[in-house]
Amino acid sequence: MRVTRSIVIDETELVERFIHASGPGGQNVNKVATAVELRFNVQHSRAFSDSVRERLVALAGKKLSGDGILVIAAQRFRSQARNRADARARLAALIEAAAQPPKVRRATRPSRAAKQRRLDDKRHVSGRKRERSGPIQD
Repeated sequence: MRVTRSIVIDETELVERFIHASGPGGQNVNKVATAVELRFNVQHSRAFSDSVRERLVALAGKKLSGDGILVIAAQRFRSQARNRADARARLAALIEAAAQPPKVRRATRPSRAAKQRRLDDKRHVSGRKRERSGPIQD
């Protein structure tokens, strides 16, 4: 399965299990296992680098088990084939998001005008509070 130009996941690394889905479908829901549970072992995959793996673990959140297995359940559609395609598309989107390196934050300084506006606002608020208080009693 091709995710990006540089990331290709071997089909043998994907484990699909078909289960009964909940929701619409009438009697078909009780008879046919249309929902897909896609499992992908993130820790042992050689498809991507360690930096991508770390970002994928962070992005996966609750979808990642304690063993490092990413579990995606798809039951949005009534057909098994569409749910299977949906699960694979969601896995690809997650990996693609993890493949994007984070933007480097460059430290900036506030301009002189911004500093002046902040100080003017502080003076204004301070003056308003001073006016609200009652007269000073000796």
